[in-house]
Amino acid sequence: MRDPRELYELEPGAAASVRGAGVPFLHLLDGFLDAGRVLRGLTDHLLRVSEPVRVATFDTDALHDYRSRRPVMTFDTYRWTGVRSYELVVDMLRDATGRPYLVMHGPEPDVQWERVCAAILSLADTLGAGRLYTATGIPLAVPHTRPTGLTRTATEAGLAAGNPPLIERVEVPAQLSALLQFRAELAGRVAMGYVAHIPHYLVQVPYPRGVVRVLDALMDDSGLVIPPTGLDTEIADTDAMLANELESNTETADVVRALEEAFDATQERIVPVPTADEIGAELERFLAEREQGGDR
Repeated sequence: MRDPRELYELEPGAAASVRGAGVPFLHLLDGFLDAGRVLRGLTDHLLRVSEPVRVATFDTDALHDYRSRRPVMTFDTYRWTGVRSYELVVDMLRDATGRPYLVMHGPEPDVQWERVCAAILSLADTLGAGRLYTATGIPLAVPHTRPTGLTRTATEAGLAAGNPPLIERVEVPAQLSALLQFRAELAGRVAMGYVAHIPHYLVQVPYPRGVVRVLDALMDDSGLVIPPTGLDTEIADTDAMLANELESNTETADVVRALEEAFDATQERIVPVPTADEIGAELERFLAEREQGGDR
């Protein structure tokens, strides 16, 4: 394999400002799976609430299949006046407390995946970054009228505790972010991912509740403080659109009602398994009560 570091160029000043600080590193790459546009919505939100500072730029020409995804050009009267080129970059952002973090965003590379993963891990090492994070959405037969579910992926079992019992083992087409998490574990790095459960009838439209769900999980695990500014308005608009659809379309309303019944029945069958700490606390309470009873 050729030197992976040849795939990107660092901005020395910006790199020096985060080097060795153990900052969170988010990799949010547009790929084939993003139900409800959760990944795209999260990326747009992060870039909107903070002023990005470029840290690294990847060689798109070496990684992109232009015949598969063609850039958009503008023609005006008699000449070409512009092109919307693809960019694969790493930006530094700051949360509401001023804490820096890194976001890699742009199109998922079409080629050289192993080399790209090695390049990202090399870049994380060079910058002294901390944990790696990613997010996306998957379509499931769930209703939008119930809380948005979430599945965590992680390189350590304890970091994914509390996942709903959905699928234990399955083989699926790869995403680069998933491959990166796999390679990160082999390299001894901690990496996590968040998969929002999106109603299957909403996979093609933005679903801001999914964005808020993964954002909350990211903040819980990373300690970042990122305001959901604007997302509440998007949720209200989406809810209004869906309410109007249910009111005007009885077939859609019947489908959602059936999903609600199935969802509620599933939740009733799920018996939560107590954690080791909960078991220990209950045992201590039981022993304390026995001792008190003996004293009387």
